[in-house]
Amino acid sequence: MQAQKKRPPRPGVSTPGVKREVSSITPVAVFDMESGAPDWMVLTDGAVWVTNGPRNLVHRLDANTNKLAANITVGKRPCSGLAAGFGSIWVPSCGDKTISRVDIHTNAVAATVPVGPAESEGGIAASDDAIWLVTDPHGKLSRIDPKTNAVAAMVDVPPGSAGLVYGDGGVWVTTPSTNQLTRVDAKTNEVETITVGPKPRFETFGAGSVWTLNQGDGTISRVDTKTRKLTATIEVGIPGDGGEIAFGSGHVWATVFQIPMSEIDPATNTVVRQWVGDGGDSIRVGLDAIWLTNLRGHLVLRIDPKQLK
Repeated sequence: MQAQKKRPPRPGVSTPGVKREVSSITPVAVFDMESGAPDWMVLTDGAVWVTNGPRNLVHRLDANTNKLAANITVGKRPCSGLAAGFGSIWVPSCGDKTISRVDIHTNAVAATVPVGPAESEGGIAASDDAIWLVTDPHGKLSRIDPKTNAVAAMVDVPPGSAGLVYGDGGVWVTTPSTNQLTRVDAKTNEVETITVGPKPRFETFGAGSVWTLNQGDGTISRVDTKTRKLTATIEVGIPGDGGEIAFGSGHVWATVFQIPMSEIDPATNTVVRQWVGDGGDSIRVGLDAIWLTNLRGHLVLRIDPKQLK
């Protein structure tokens, strides 16, 4: 998600009445990450977990009190997503090529898995019985057994694969360089590949579909998880590096620098609202809120969806 180089303004959508200024939103709560870089997020019951790569931390935010509950030291330079599963938060780190397993009850690292992400801008996913991470840029998807905290199997996927999401019995893997979305059966490890938009990287699951954020042209591809067919290509106007995508409150939400939030209605496959301005980088929806990072401003925002206009 993190991108530091300067870029031209992103176009966004041209649909009349859709664009808004992000400055018009008044957050319910603002968390200051003390000059760090709040990046990847994951939600659990009552808590929001946020990585801070420069400080080698994961922050636990209490959704009931809107307070910082804990700072947990993990591996060197956490990156490539967060996953929740098996009573733990799983934190890949680029600096030392490990995965830290954080116990959600003790806020402490319970185990360290000696494999790391192939890319900093990727993802990690939890299925019903495993944790999944692309650990080799040549195309190796590692299946990690939470009972042993060890790699139980490696599945061949296209070289250069990055993002991950689990949904409808499959682990869905993006390959930006070849415009591919690969489904790996979470039980059999069988592989099937689908062509989507240009340079897909980040993805989410919801409404019976996998949605990929395509950095090549700023579109979002929708793939039906039953038929494995591309069913829609949605113009969002958010091309370029960085960003993230999430599903929640029945809608798809995308974020990039300059256009921190785009809201897509699955019923129409269109952007219904889009906020422009400062902020953006990671987004999650849950716990009666939209959680949005402003990486360059060192902030995490809690937004009440009912207040959005």
